[in-house]
Amino acid sequence: MADETDAVLLEAVRTHRSRLRGAFLLGELAERRAVHDNVKRVVGSLVLAAVVCAGCVGTSLVLHALATQQTGAGR
Repeated sequence: MADETDAVLLEAVRTHRSRLRGAFLLGELAERRAVHDNVKRVVGSLVLAAVVCAGCVGTSLVLHALATQQTGAGR
């Protein structure tokens, strides 16, 4: 019973903070439209894309260096 009460209280606080953040960022309720907060997803996707790109560039660099060494050593 206490766990359920705590969960309800935490959800109410989370909702209240979300509404306050929305009011601060977007203005009064009458002036704003419903906006989904996907900022974390966008930032996470950008970071993941940057890591994948860096991995591809690093792999390409290493493979090119190895190929250059093999052709140079064969002469």
